[in-house]
Amino acid sequence: MDFEYSDKVKALREQLVEFMDAHVYPIEKERDRFQADPANLWRRWPGTEAIKEKARAAGLWNLFLPHEYGEWSPGLTNLEYAPLAEIMGRVIGASEYFNCSAPDTGNMEVLARYGTPEQQERWLKPLLAGEIRSSYVMTEPGVASSDATNIETTIVRDGDDYVINGRKWWISGACDPNTKIFILLGRTPNDGPKHRQHSQILIPADTPGIEIVRPLDVFHSVHSPGGHAEITFTDVRVPKENLILGEGRGFEIAQGRLGPGRIHHCMRVIGQAQRALEYMARRVDSRVAFGRKLADQSSVRQEIAYSFCEIEQARLLTLKAADAMDRYGNKAARDLIAAIKIVAPRMAQTVADRAIQAHGGIGMASDFPPAAAFINSRYLRLTDGPDEVHLAQLGKLKIAELAALPRR
Repeated sequence: MDFEYSDKVKALREQLVEFMDAHVYPIEKERDRFQADPANLWRRWPGTEAIKEKARAAGLWNLFLPHEYGEWSPGLTNLEYAPLAEIMGRVIGASEYFNCSAPDTGNMEVLARYGTPEQQERWLKPLLAGEIRSSYVMTEPGVASSDATNIETTIVRDGDDYVINGRKWWISGACDPNTKIFILLGRTPNDGPKHRQHSQILIPADTPGIEIVRPLDVFHSVHSPGGHAEITFTDVRVPKENLILGEGRGFEIAQGRLGPGRIHHCMRVIGQAQRALEYMARRVDSRVAFGRKLADQSSVRQEIAYSFCEIEQARLLTLKAADAMDRYGNKAARDLIAAIKIVAPRMAQTVADRAIQAHGGIGMASDFPPAAAFINSRYLRLTDGPDEVHLAQLGKLKIAELAALPRR
């Protein structure tokens, strides 16, 4: 693997840094205050669309979509995208300005890879244009959804339609007024193997029978305007043409979707950890306690050094996983994707915690980024599968692989 960024990536990084300096960092607190105001619940910050237009005009748009998607893609590899996603990730939520935010990115990949021309025309094109948003509807309150074979929501054929019934929760973006389409994973009951009993289907958000029961809070924040909703589907009817790829193909689609989504989270959270470290360094270099700068305390220097080492380790593992995805495909790179999904959020949580401690009491407030980075990295340890699932699967994979090697 070549550790030197290509000239194309260097130019995009420079352009992206300049864009963040000009349009994103200056409005971060204004946006956050707007979203935290109860009067603005489920309303989008008014400046979002203007920044999106600037990003699109600058060519900083849909950078996440790998080159193999042809006409839909700006032509970057996963490896080339990684340092760009890290820069966007420094400000939580900023990826939307570049049309590179979850869950839209994964949903666009599903439609680009598996969608029919009609599905792509109706849903992929407006998503790629940033005109609408979307949700991925998988997790359920009644079962341990980390084992997706437990999913109980049904998708049943009825003439020229499918009828959906079930209860879902932690559906990110469902409360956003711009969310117009759901991609739902549910059971299409049959007598086949358990991994062939589920399918994915497109459901317009305004379809009768959909009820948003409540938004779910994350550490007392509902993450307006998108939120994470609990939703019921009661006799929700959509045309049979809304099924993606075919009955029983749900897990095949999910695996194609979740690999890139997991590593994108890691790319972004490394940016948050890097920013927390920078804030920590500035803080300890400017504060005096008991007659000495905090930066002169050996324990503080060690925390800075540990943080630097851990960020670099995670960044390199992210790049290695991205490179393996480009070279060998997402399935072949599943061990590295699992490894970085375990490592990166834990690392970022630890680094953000150190930065909070170095700031003192104000470190827990929204005045500085480390508090938000800590919360974000903590819930990322559950997003797209909890640590325990990735650890179990990775351990099983490595035991089989390493035990088969000749004894030396």
